Amino acid sequence: MILTDRIAVVTGAGSGIGRAGAMIMAREGALVVIADRDQASGESTAADIRATGGRAEAIVTDVSDDAAVGQLITGTLGKYGRIDILHNHAGIQVGGALTEVEVDGMDASWRINVRAQFLAARLVMPAMVTQGGGVILNTASNSGVFYDREMIAYATSKHAVVAMTRQMSLDYARHNVRVNALCPGWVDTPFNEPFIAQMGGREAIETYVRTKIPMGRWASAEEIAEAILFLVSDRSSFMTGQALVIDGGESIG
Repeated sequence: MILTDRIAVVTGAGSGIGRAGAMIMAREGALVVIADRDQASGESTAADIRATGGRAEAIVTDVSDDAAVGQLITGTLGKYGRIDILHNHAGIQVGGALTEVEVDGMDASWRINVRAQFLAARLVMPAMVTQGGGVILNTASNSGVFYDREMIAYATSKHAVVAMTRQMSLDYARHNVRVNALCPGWVDTPFNEPFIAQMGGREAIETYVRTKIPMGRWASAEEIAEAILFLVSDRSSFMTGQALVIDGGESIG
């Protein structure tokens, strides 16, 4: 196992990509702290990990609440003495063009998709520096490297995540802290429901996937989890400041 005894914190781990990433980290020997605002979902992920012989605990965390993010990081450090992996995954998707997105929607996108990642990383960084290294993985999107129509709040926030990731990596590489961004494309999870509704329903999105993605299909959360494992493990030990795009060719098609 390639993550034996490492302490990992994953936000948004109650479902979808976050859940799949937490599961694969636990499979590879990490003790995973499952952070999700939905208690039942977080507990379900933790229970599934324990059922397969892994180690996990669930902590209810709304990343839009600074105090909750602080408690997640400081509480984990207090209990385990270190955090080796921080995967900032929790996010929201607000659709619409400039005149369609409410200011509150833009503010929420920034607070959850960018500011919460900044805060968690800021809190964990001193411990990673002191312990001699660590890994931070920030979930962006392929919308962080190209542009979607009528997605100004989402695309803006995800571009910001990529920029923030690169700046963090530059500043802390000398401390052996690696920081990369995960940029998935279309993955078949409930996260896409707002955009599916915006596009006119499931049939419309299936048509889009078949015709606009060069590989002609969705990704599964488990496929993205394999990339997560690469990014948080020593398999990517000389990689930092990168935005790894996994989107079936959509961003170059």
